[in-house]
Amino acid sequence: MAKESTKTIAQNKKAYHDYFVTETIEAGIELCGTEVKSLREGRVNLKDSWCSITNGEIFINGMHISPYEQGNIFNKDPLRVRKLLMHKREIMRLFGTVKQDGFSLVPLSLYFKGSRVKVSVGVCKGKKLYDKRADMAAKAAKRDIERAMKDKGHY
Repeated sequence: MAKESTKTIAQNKKAYHDYFVTETIEAGIELCGTEVKSLREGRVNLKDSWCSITNGEIFINGMHISPYEQGNIFNKDPLRVRKLLMHKREIMRLFGTVKQDGFSLVPLSLYFKGSRVKVSVGVCKGKKLYDKRADMAAKAAKRDIERAMKDKGHY
């Protein structure tokens, strides 16, 4: 059987800056046709989106999919709440995890797997300001080391 190709549409880089990602889960997403066409053009924003669980179903809120230009009357609201497709057992396990103090569900990336659109949802714990500072300091130190190694190699 041929391996299904994956093509990344969008990533939520802000999530990695604001949260510690403890676990990632793949989920399908319920979309209409013009939204998929807009996704193929890469016109989506995950920056301020989050997931919520209500009545045993999981939804993604705040994800902006720009209206498809040739879609006219078939376009949906760009910020509408979209249902994620997961097994009931997985949703209930996530619900138990999210009930713990400080955990939340955040969409990390959106991608095509074959012809289907999938969402990578992360179980995240919020970072404090000093955690963010430590991450930025470590990244700057790594960048300085790489720059020094590169300069050393050219001489």
